[in-house]
Amino acid sequence: MTLELGSHVAALTQIKSNSMSLLNIQNLYTRFATDQGTINAVNGVSFRLEEGEILGLVGESGSGKSVTALSVMGLISKPPGKVTADEMSFDGSDLLRLTESQAREIRGSKLAMIFQDPMRSLNPVLTIGRQITEVLHRHLKLDSKIARRRAIELLEMVGIPLAEKRLGAYPHHFSGGMRQRVMIAIALSCNPKLIIADEATTALDVTIQAQIIDLVKKLSKEHGTAVIWISHDLGVVASLCDRVNVMYAGEIVESAPIREIFRRPCHGYTHGLIGSTPRVDGVNLQRLIPIEGIPPNMIDPITLCSFLPRCRLSTAECKTTQPLPRNFGDNHWASCLANLSS
Repeated sequence: MTLELGSHVAALTQIKSNSMSLLNIQNLYTRFATDQGTINAVNGVSFRLEEGEILGLVGESGSGKSVTALSVMGLISKPPGKVTADEMSFDGSDLLRLTESQAREIRGSKLAMIFQDPMRSLNPVLTIGRQITEVLHRHLKLDSKIARRRAIELLEMVGIPLAEKRLGAYPHHFSGGMRQRVMIAIALSCNPKLIIADEATTALDVTIQAQIIDLVKKLSKEHGTAVIWISHDLGVVASLCDRVNVMYAGEIVESAPIREIFRRPCHGYTHGLIGSTPRVDGVNLQRLIPIEGIPPNMIDPITLCSFLPRCRLSTAECKTTQPLPRNFGDNHWASCLANLSS
């Protein structure tokens, strides 16, 4: 089922644009071998990303968002992981054919990632200045004086006060929000063409969340940096992204411009996500409805819709027919048989 579905999604994304995209993923599969069997973490994911575009990747824990990002970054351990795709190209490079040394040169320079927990991502025994300048030395070959000056500029850019003084500080001297700003500064240090942010604001309070979202918007607009923003928080995605891919059980089940996804959700899972998310804009105020049940076991084969056992809107056809992507116009498609578009 996933091979056919992935092929149909790939066809839709191929039709959408004939120009060279910054990132082009066609039919991506990521699997992990375990003692219990093979975990099918990502099943036929296809999408494109243009320069300067901010793409949201949403879904509950275990939906395949982070594994998709790690697959693009080349950070899946092999074994137990195995990554295959019909195409996985970035800025003209075939990511599947890169040697490890070539991949390291791209990571941190053209392609950067911000992880959810900056305290675990930053080295606790190295100063903030050392960790920023190390990236500048490696990728841009800057000497110590110029690298230090660039590090100060980066800290100022992300809103850290007394930037020159803070170069000598260690990660534990910073608050969670300030550490995340440092991670953004490191990600931006070599002017990458794409930044992948994996739940970058999840552990932060709403005030710091808003500041970082504004910062990402500003940097994307001023520098033309593309962003993949991974989150389970639809509110954050709505305030930041141009377009959103909804993931469930390792698949993209719906893709649309951000306004369209809230105005006209066309998949049962997207409908459930929006119905379980509180809104403060006064639109469609009603009691929140949780999504009951649990995600499917990713070891077992899925022959019908992966969301069927949890879907409140399923029809008789859903129980006998495999859902294939349907085009709803305006770069909007969903793999759902229920008529939710009206």
